[in-house]
Amino acid sequence: MVTRRQTLSLMGAAAMTALVPLSGRAATPPLKALRIGWQKNGVLALAKGTGALENRFEARGIAVSWAEFSSGPPLLEALGAGAVDFGPTGDVPPLFAQAAGGNLLYAGTYRGSPDGSAILVRKDSPVNGLADLKGKRIAFKRGSSAHNFTVKALRSVGLSVNDITASDLSPPDAAAAFSSGQIDAWSIWDPYLAVAEKRPETRILATGRGIVDSWSYFLSNGDFAAAHGDILSDVLDELARVGRAAQDNLDETVIALSKITGVPEDIQRITLTREGVRLGDVTTVTPEAVAYQQALADEFYALKIIPRKLNVSDIVWKGRPS
Repeated sequence: MVTRRQTLSLMGAAAMTALVPLSGRAATPPLKALRIGWQKNGVLALAKGTGALENRFEARGIAVSWAEFSSGPPLLEALGAGAVDFGPTGDVPPLFAQAAGGNLLYAGTYRGSPDGSAILVRKDSPVNGLADLKGKRIAFKRGSSAHNFTVKALRSVGLSVNDITASDLSPPDAAAAFSSGQIDAWSIWDPYLAVAEKRPETRILATGRGIVDSWSYFLSNGDFAAAHGDILSDVLDELARVGRAAQDNLDETVIALSKITGVPEDIQRITLTREGVRLGDVTTVTPEAVAYQQALADEFYALKIIPRKLNVSDIVWKGRPS
């Protein structure tokens, strides 16, 4: 798994590559390596496990390398700096990345289940409803989809993030803090959610259903998309193919995803069978997805969570040139 220190190392290597003189190159040279950032969920993890992208590009002499990240913010930091070329994330990380001037583009999108995000409390907690979170310590990764869910869940009962004590913790650190009682609640997504909810001491306070939509995105480094739009189109096409096949064979998919992620099969089955999960619905970015992101960007700017107004459509990939 890539830590922040390793992310900075990747970014440094990418910066050194950028210093190589480009004189004498009349055209973009053929791609030799596709660098993918991934997380332990979804169709991209399945593609890694099956070698689908390696098989797709082998005849063209393109190697595929993989770097694992625990959440979207560090993945997009590496992506924007050119240390990786492509990767998945939830809805909020791209807003922070765009606000920071990251060199990246929305390339594709897919929908998940709103039940794949939740706010958890311990079974013996006095917190029995969202309104009871006032004054409590809640953990979520700042700039992640859990950040958005927390904002909207609190707003649904007339509260804001100013009414709680927020702890900015990565999923592994938040899991440890939750287990030891150092936090009152934890806002998290699958598969971490599915792992936690199986434990007898855990109680689900609220899921995303009825509170927040479940949009996720594939993003590309901007320079990579400009130079290799054909590769990007092929990646999205292959992921849609892998997803459709996986959806049609869930028993095999559970086994395969468990093998590649190390997440137990019973946990993977929970994540894959939540209402609304459609592994094969990978598309380029739709107007509906852009409208959702723009509304989210406007909301986070109004709340002073991001420092400037954003025009999401400025960083949406338009597809390979015709």
